[in-house]
Amino acid sequence: MKLVIFGLTVSSSWGNGHATIWRGLLSSLAALGHEITFYERDVPYYAAHRDLHRSPDYGIVLYESWDAIAAAARVVTDAADAVIVTSYCPDAVVASEMATKSDVPLRVFYDLDTPVTLETLRQDGKVDYIPGAGLGAFDLVLSYTGGQALTELLATLGARAVAPLYGSVDPAIHHRVSAVPHYAADLSYLGTYASDRQAALEELFLKPAHALPDKRFLIGGAQYPSSFPWAPNIWFARHVPPPQHPEFYSSGRLTLNITRAAMARMGYCPSGRLFEAAACDTPVVSDWWEGLDAFFEPEREIVIARHGDDVVQALSRPADELRAIGAAARGRTLREHTAMHRARELVALLRGDADVIRASAERATGTETSRPQRGT
Repeated sequence: MKLVIFGLTVSSSWGNGHATIWRGLLSSLAALGHEITFYERDVPYYAAHRDLHRSPDYGIVLYESWDAIAAAARVVTDAADAVIVTSYCPDAVVASEMATKSDVPLRVFYDLDTPVTLETLRQDGKVDYIPGAGLGAFDLVLSYTGGQALTELLATLGARAVAPLYGSVDPAIHHRVSAVPHYAADLSYLGTYASDRQAALEELFLKPAHALPDKRFLIGGAQYPSSFPWAPNIWFARHVPPPQHPEFYSSGRLTLNITRAAMARMGYCPSGRLFEAAACDTPVVSDWWEGLDAFFEPEREIVIARHGDDVVQALSRPADELRAIGAAARGRTLREHTAMHRARELVALLRGDADVIRASAERATGTETSRPQRGT
């Protein structure tokens, strides 16, 4: 197939974990024989931190304004088998309008931020990247989040058919490597600063750090404010580029996964970081949300923490016990959560493969169905 994608960015991972997931997914699609062109607006913020300028597997089109590429994009879209418009694409509304008027056989919207989308819609009555008429003009709406999010996409935004397409990991990039001293930690956390993760970060990271002053804690990420409440035993790595993620995870004894509040409330929201850490054979302690056990088995493949004391107890576990949890999580990830798995799922969804659609929907909702959920 020829696929055209209008997204936020694949060229910069700075403050944007989805870029890493896109890279693995697109390369896997290319390995399956599909041709992909990814359009992204060349904004200064991402341009200043660009860590991918070109790929041998897929095309990247950087543009200064929609008007500059509208005509050419229409030609490419008309010749494609499917067009995908994503959340937070700065030109999502005009790209959606173009797709609606084009000759492309399949129009898809991929919301990588569904809980945030729905919460913004409730608070503000509109979302910048959602067409004013909702999502009814798309043949299929994909969501990075399953569960309740799928139902609300149907009821609130008028989607005609919905299905989950979760995050994933590229095991060719994310695997166990030699530890490096500057990423060494008893507990690590990798994530861009987000205000709606701060309460969980304080409970599950900062409280254990204060309770265990002899342990080394490490945060890696971008956009942390100067007012962040650091402690003497907390180290900071400002923006860990994707090629160094394996070193980051492989150097920690245990790593923490924290989910954004809006996503945790809806559940079925595994982050790409969760799969990256597991692929590196690193044991993960995570906050709880509905559906987490559909991806990893608690206590055998992942440690669940609801309070800071749970993290303190996790850090007291014997090393061989933690290693066994990490190894089990890696095995599960390689069996179910790689970029190639998601690429095949996406192709099946685009082609309407009932078996893959049913398996995807069952994982997302716990129900049995033979097709994507559809509105009435």
